[in-house]
Amino acid sequence: MALPCTKELSTMPWHYVEHALSCAKGGFPSIRHNEIRDLTATLLTEVCKDVCIEPELQPVNGEELTGSTANSQEGARLDIAANGVWGGTFERTYFDVRVFNPHAPSNRHTNLQSVYRKHEQIKKRAYEQRIREVEHATFTPLVLSATGGLAREANTFYKRLASMLASKWDHTYSHTLRWLRCRLAFSLLRSSIQAIRGARSSCGHAIRMPMAVDLIISETHLVSL
Repeated sequence: MALPCTKELSTMPWHYVEHALSCAKGGFPSIRHNEIRDLTATLLTEVCKDVCIEPELQPVNGEELTGSTANSQEGARLDIAANGVWGGTFERTYFDVRVFNPHAPSNRHTNLQSVYRKHEQIKKRAYEQRIREVEHATFTPLVLSATGGLAREANTFYKRLASMLASKWDHTYSHTLRWLRCRLAFSLLRSSIQAIRGARSSCGHAIRMPMAVDLIISETHLVSL
């Protein structure tokens, strides 16, 4: 169980859910990230060739990467690589996962779709040109929110993955897509529960639920019966 964050409780109370989902103490954001990475890679092995986790990128040798945030470091790694996702059997695609907390103070007063686009652009500025010009492959950022929402490119990818799985398993696309969304949602839920429980102290402070209930409902596609 992680210890409380050392931030002043008056300004950033560690026992609030929104803080628990962002606090890096205890490694819980990494656990959440790895849950999505490993689930995605496992499902890709069902329908793609040469799937690997954390592939090391080739070094940059003479290629000039534009942009101040482009990653040119030697030994850089992305989360997943696989062949045959968007094109032919030998067309390679690299993926990098980001799971952000929509309740974080930096996101709270920004339109959610704008936050998704911001995180996608950060990933693409860092890696897209290098993947295209050095690896001669394509790059897809997988941006998700901790409450279950997907950015545009991640949504397109998981629909594509559901279609490929449905064809292999001889299931309907709609049922496979619902199943896949449930797997993603439960992975995020499981890691979020770990973060919330792990952020408690031995004093047993109460957990205050976030106020943005409408956001959580819309992100998880829940409807009133």
